[in-house]
Amino acid sequence: MADAPPPVGSTVSSPPADAADATGEYVVVARRYRPQTFTDLVGQGQVTQALGNAITTNRVGHAYLFTGARGVGKTSTARILAKALNCVAGPTTTPCNACDACQSIARGEDVDVLEIDGASNRGIDEIRQLRSNVNIRPSRSRFKIYIIDEVHMLTTAAFNALLKTLEEPPEHVKFVFCTTDPEKIPITVLSRCQRFDFPPVEAEAIVERLRDILAAEGMTADEEVLQLLARRAAGSMRDSQSLLEQLLSFCDQHVTAADVHAMLGTAPAGRLAELAKHLIARDAAAALAAVETAVGEGIDVGQFAEQLLGYFRDMMAAVVGCEPDLMLHSAAADYPDLRAAGEQLGLPSILAVVQILDQAVTKMRQSTHVRTLLEVALVQITSLAELDELAAVVQQLRSGAMPTAPAGQRNPGARTAGAPEARRTSTAGSVPPPPPQASDAPDQKKTRSAAEGGDRPRAANGQNCVKLDASSAESVWKEALALLGDMTADYGGFYDSVATSAPNNLVVRFQAGYTLQKESLERPERKNRVEQALAEVTGQPVHVQFELLPGEVAPTKKTNSASSLRQFRRDIEKHPMVHAAIELFDAEIDRVDRPRSSGPASR
Repeated sequence: MADAPPPVGSTVSSPPADAADATGEYVVVARRYRPQTFTDLVGQGQVTQALGNAITTNRVGHAYLFTGARGVGKTSTARILAKALNCVAGPTTTPCNACDACQSIARGEDVDVLEIDGASNRGIDEIRQLRSNVNIRPSRSRFKIYIIDEVHMLTTAAFNALLKTLEEPPEHVKFVFCTTDPEKIPITVLSRCQRFDFPPVEAEAIVERLRDILAAEGMTADEEVLQLLARRAAGSMRDSQSLLEQLLSFCDQHVTAADVHAMLGTAPAGRLAELAKHLIARDAAAALAAVETAVGEGIDVGQFAEQLLGYFRDMMAAVVGCEPDLMLHSAAADYPDLRAAGEQLGLPSILAVVQILDQAVTKMRQSTHVRTLLEVALVQITSLAELDELAAVVQQLRSGAMPTAPAGQRNPGARTAGAPEARRTSTAGSVPPPPPQASDAPDQKKTRSAAEGGDRPRAANGQNCVKLDASSAESVWKEALALLGDMTADYGGFYDSVATSAPNNLVVRFQAGYTLQKESLERPERKNRVEQALAEVTGQPVHVQFELLPGEVAPTKKTNSASSLRQFRRDIEKHPMVHAAIELFDAEIDRVDRPRSSGPASR
């Protein structure tokens, strides 16, 4: 009769094992302390509960698929399931681990439990041999169990050859597939299996397991050591045990955090905090000196960069309000310092730092100049102060004001070129001033009036207005186009001249080559919008007419326009702020638009 299933989430440790096997050879920690029962599995409570209930209720399927990252217990669970089904006291949820079947399965030597490496037995010939053997009954056990590890490595032909056997195997055959990449398994195979996803093991569960192993080995360690190993393992129990194995060989009876950093070539938290402090202070020289000190202490540059990336990730999490238990790379005790540093740096800058470091780490994996790449990234980070100035420029562009280049990048010897160049920056960034709403139009007119150095009369509705006459006709037209701020303004920007034909009548003339623009503006909906904008500028109803000038377009017009646009693009690329943005974000100018409020394109 089957036993009751084990309690969910149990983390009972395996009994201490001998360091040597039957032949006297040393057995590593990860194998000696491998889970032998469902209750030994750490962090996989949902899997043990489902399998235990299946055994108890006699609902064991014929095919299982165990998926998850490396070292989370997939193959160990497959072996435990095999023991539970073939134990002399079974089927049972608590195999005895004393009978010949249990012991041979634990050693991977049982004749009825065949463990197959999918990477080296991936062809159709191996699957054909498997199909020819499945009909042979087990030699001594209840079931013949096939455990195929890394099953996603099988070829498509091998999967196809396995389908029929997998769907209707003999009653004495069970399949257990293990994989780290289930996306590569055909859907036809997935649909024939019961799938169990093994999540990464939580850091606290890994710490408890390592503490039990240390006690069984007769050694002690600082609590920080266990935390470091758990974070380093990133959810893999086997990785944490392999790191502990290295420490057991590296140290005597007591393991310290300094031993961990010396063995792994990593930097202590204080070293990371010191470097982050220099970066926040925009001190590039001090940051590079910190790298030199770290290298002198034996810290691996690649590891240092990855740690720094994780440090700023945790800083980002702290700034956005995450709790200390969401720190992936830093200790919970460092949470207050991380948050304080993050608030000083600012979330936008933190995101930029993470992006720069991520790109650097990616490049470092493919280069031999790892230190140089890290140092370049650090200098880029110390230059992020210009992000504030870029934000100010964007704000000026959106408000319609004329931005200026940063004080440190202006050319004092240039002939007052800063203002025109800055105006062109707005077109390079393709950030046109937004069209004003009715509620803020008076304020914008006041701004323009103040800029022109005089007060304008007010219309009956209280708005500032401009008297329309021969001298103000062109300025009225430009201001109306600025209020429109869409394709209508683009078409109107190609005018040649503007004049008045009568009181409150405006005539806009285009050269013969701009027939399309003239006809587009004559459409009723566009013409109405133009007249509304003119009325808003002048405070009176205005009638507008569009005319073409006689004659043909000069044959050199298109060539001159293209040449002018190329020169305009070159001017934009030379602007200090645009150049700084290109260098900082590794960007390029995709398109250059002329200011919509300017005169015709031919000017």
